[in-house]
Amino acid sequence: MLPLIKLGHSELMVSPVGIGAMSLKGGTNKLNLDILKHAYDSGFNFFDTADLYERGMNETLIGQAAAGVRDKMVLATKVGNQWRSDGSTWDWKATKPYIIKTVESSLSRLNTDYIDLYQLHGGTMEDPIDEIIEAFEQLVEDGKIRYYGLSSIRPNVIRTYAEKSNIVSVMMQYNLLDRRPELLFPLLENNNISLIGRGALTQGKLIDKPIDNYLQLTSGEVGHAKRNIDKISASLGISKMQLLVSYVLGKSVRSVAAVGVRTLAQLKELTAIIPSLSPLDEEIYQELERGLRKLNYTDHLN
Repeated sequence: MLPLIKLGHSELMVSPVGIGAMSLKGGTNKLNLDILKHAYDSGFNFFDTADLYERGMNETLIGQAAAGVRDKMVLATKVGNQWRSDGSTWDWKATKPYIIKTVESSLSRLNTDYIDLYQLHGGTMEDPIDEIIEAFEQLVEDGKIRYYGLSSIRPNVIRTYAEKSNIVSVMMQYNLLDRRPELLFPLLENNNISLIGRGALTQGKLIDKPIDNYLQLTSGEVGHAKRNIDKISASLGISKMQLLVSYVLGKSVRSVAAVGVRTLAQLKELTAIIPSLSPLDEEIYQELERGLRKLNYTDHLN
């Protein structure tokens, strides 16, 4: 079994590496169900989805996989985006009535009477933030959700919710190539809020995918980072995947890595590294980051 850690200031005990179900396409097919069931059997207990993913089919997949073991899983989903009736795209719709109403659809698809972690899937400073917080607090009081969090990369939005609400987590992309969230680590630490880091494996660019630009980093900079990964993983005698996941988990803020897998082979590789995951020595962090430009958020700072 995987060791469990507390998520933020909640009572939720989660595996430090969770399964990000967004990568599982095609709804409730046999492969997807097998992956999720194998993940649970291997000790993963934290599963993240959203009502937006495949127009709710991803939630339905998680609900079916949780049948019979629901009380042993920590299920996280998200709210705030509404698909248009023609399915062409979605619109941002974060209001108290919408959140209160929409949770019922997620509960039904997840085949459960409560959601462990309900996350606002985005957010702007123009939103009725006090009203949104009231909605989440009401859902906690009503027993529909246990805790709530935020999925956002906007520093001003994250700062506002950290200061005004009871969020227990913030989901952001965080990895060796995208260290922008470190700007917010002191805020999260001071408020006992966990980081749920997505994208730890950098879309495979630092493992086995062709080297390419990544955000504002050039292919040359990505190549430099990959050479660091190759050298350090070889010297430590660990896989590149283990090194990248350890990087995310070992920073000072309490972190959970939500990792997406698409095949049973990928899940087996992820499972194999878990017993050996441990914080990296400070000099390893420095070596990984040496010569690699640190990106910064340029919008939504204040």
